[in-house]
Amino acid sequence: MADPTASEALSRLVHRFRAALGERAVISDPVELATYSCDGLTHYTATPGLVVLPETTEQVQEVVRGCAELGVPYVARGSGTGLSGGALPRADGVLVVTTRMRRIIEIDIPNQRAVVEPGVINLEVTRAAAPHGFYYAPDPSSQQVCSIGGNVAENSGGAHCLKYGFTVHHVLGLEIVTPDGEVVWLGGKTPDSPGYDLAGVFVGSEGTLGIVTKIVVRLLRAPQVVRTLLAGFRSTDEAGGAVSAIIGAGVVPAAIEMMDALAIEAAEASVHCDYPRGAGAVLIVELDGPSADVAQQFAEVERHCREHGAFEVRVAADDVERAEIWKGRKSAFAAVGRISPDYLVQDGVIPRTALPEVLRDIAELSARSGVRVANVFHAGDGNLHPLVLFDESVPGQGERAEEVSGAILDLCIRHGGSITGEHGVGVDKAKFMPRMFTSEDLDTMQLVRCAFDPAGICNPGKVFPTPRLCGEVPGKRKGVHPLVEAGRAELF
Repeated sequence: MADPTASEALSRLVHRFRAALGERAVISDPVELATYSCDGLTHYTATPGLVVLPETTEQVQEVVRGCAELGVPYVARGSGTGLSGGALPRADGVLVVTTRMRRIIEIDIPNQRAVVEPGVINLEVTRAAAPHGFYYAPDPSSQQVCSIGGNVAENSGGAHCLKYGFTVHHVLGLEIVTPDGEVVWLGGKTPDSPGYDLAGVFVGSEGTLGIVTKIVVRLLRAPQVVRTLLAGFRSTDEAGGAVSAIIGAGVVPAAIEMMDALAIEAAEASVHCDYPRGAGAVLIVELDGPSADVAQQFAEVERHCREHGAFEVRVAADDVERAEIWKGRKSAFAAVGRISPDYLVQDGVIPRTALPEVLRDIAELSARSGVRVANVFHAGDGNLHPLVLFDESVPGQGERAEEVSGAILDLCIRHGGSITGEHGVGVDKAKFMPRMFTSEDLDTMQLVRCAFDPAGICNPGKVFPTPRLCGEVPGKRKGVHPLVEAGRAELF
């Protein structure tokens, strides 16, 4: 019997999934499908062929098995807050939405662990642990709406990743449904497992290796003291100098965030955060830990800010004032909509010592192209989030914004950095992968992908610019894995 066409395969799956998951868990109406046509990166859109909303691991397994049997591609999606098009659906495929898998299965305080489903909202983990004096450290700006499953897919960071690390540093175990429909555990509750760190491989794989259905995360004890300051500077050069001085002095704050004048303007228009008037840049610096240590380090941070030109320094007196300081930074991405009808959110990494030079280069790019760029970033670890502003209704502006966005990534690479710090590659930055990695590097990454997904149906078309089929052997080149050289790529 001939293989079914895409439409025939999807039609079969509609009946199968409705029988297994229920009518309300399967969406096939074209109007309703349009709701899922993009993630947070709205300039890439595609209407999925079918949407399913499973509630259990067994239901995810049934969906994946159905797709595998008919060769139908599928994409996993959480809250849809991603910023690289990583959850962009396929018109010939199934979108597996995990938002109904929102159980916090266990809060294990003696072992400082929590077990959650992928649709659990990031901030809910901390809320569940807080009565016990614990919290979950990774805190993306979207933590009130983004899901843990999405955080795992993108290896999300956040303002406090300078001191506490990214999602990968707080995930100990994963239950996943593999692309052939098997349920397996990678890692677990123990601090380390023998053998390869497959959980570490899965975190940040952008949904290309399977669908996560349970996550074991590490909980941290809430710090004794948290102190936060806001410092206003005349320029980003001065603020960048203060960052280098603070880190160079051996102080590792929980967070150091920077916003430039345009980002401050947007935040003021949106949430009236009342940052220092006339500031060309502001720093938000937060320290936490034992009272004595924080007091000593905080005085040092304040001194470095003033020595590097801070004309105003505000110290939060309590949690209310602390929240007010953070309000402008946390709202920055959405706030840009107040000063520009359209914008691109970029995400690159540079050595923090290169901050002043790279920010000057971005300013020159902006002036030369006529495209405004607002800068918001995790200054302590050099993770930039330039917001490239444009008006799609003006002919040519969208194209110029894309050019400036790409040129910023080239700047990051040229300074020894990366094309992404936490938003992922997705479809948005796949074309930049060859600028950062050699063809041998990319072939090796493909071997890992093929080990999990030999049929190539799990979130296809993401991360790699021109993905090879798993049975295809790369050309003979120095550095290619010897098993590939021997023509045995199918083993992977």
